[in-house]
Order: sequence, then C-alpha cells, then structure tokens
Amino acid sequence: MSLQNEIHFTSERLQEIDVLVKKYPGKRSALLPVLHMAQKDFGYLSMAAQQLVADTLNLRLMVVREVVTFYTMFREKPCGTYLLEVCTNAGCMLNGANELLAHMTESLGIEVGETTADGMFTVTEVECAGACGGAPVVQINNEYHEKVDATYMDAFITRVSGGQS
Repeated sequence: MSLQNEIHFTSERLQEIDVLVKKYPGKRSALLPVLHMAQKDFGYLSMAAQQLVADTLNLRLMVVREVVTFYTMFREKPCGTYLLEVCTNAGCMLNGANELLAHMTESLGIEVGETTADGMFTVTEVECAGACGGAPVVQINNEYHEKVDATYMDAFITRVSGGQS
C-alpha cells in the first residue's frame, strides 16, 4: 500500500538522484544519500517523504523505515532552526553533559525532544557523538562543538536569537 504523497522532488533533484544511483551497484545502495537529500529538501522525513524516497528508489517503505529509525541523524518530525544535540554517552556524561542538558532545557523552557515556541531551538540527546576527547560535545545543526559548557551555550543562544534568550 502506498501513501499518497503531497510532496515531490524537483526535476533537478530527480536528475541528481538519477546520477547518484548510477554510481552504485543497486538503487538500495543510494538510500542514505537520498534520505539526506529528502531531509534537506523537506526539513524532516515525514511518512510522505519516506514513501517518496521508497517510490523513487523502487524500495519497500519498510526498508526506508528501517534506516530512518536506526540513524539518529534522520528526523521524523520538524525541529527548530537550531538542532542542539547533546551527547550523553559515558565520556560526555562524566564531563558534565547531563548538567549541560538540564541547563539548556531549563533556560529554553522546554524538555528534551521539544522545540521552543518560537521555533528556534530543538534540544535532543544523542547516544554518542564519537568525539570523546572533546567531551562534552554538542552538535549544532550537525556541526560539532567540543568542550561545551553552560556559558558557551548561553552565549550561542543569545547570539543567534538576536540577544533574546
């Protein structure tokens, strides 16, 4: 059963996907980069976007779902302009990540996984950012920031929100 798509890839994006697919032995091998494209185009991977990817690559929706739900880099719901992903694995936890996460959510007035009312910030927790030497690590829109503390995050939030935090 196919979900009715209300979204579509542009003709330029479809050409880009076609070129990409030809670089791989099979369409399924292009799934990760095409999911990244869809997330970039649509902001997140709604069920309609996932079905579009499945249809575009001639895959079953379940194959796409398995990948989307496995990797933390894929989002199934909208997020803020700034996605703040705090690593809370052992190295980061031992260096203050839990306290940092609590400070961020308290100062923004949201819970982990929520987005501020103005749509600016979403705070999430990730299992491992793979940068233990720089703990604690916060990924801001997929850019790593190492040895982050509350002062650093407060300054970042104030700067990007135009002094309104």
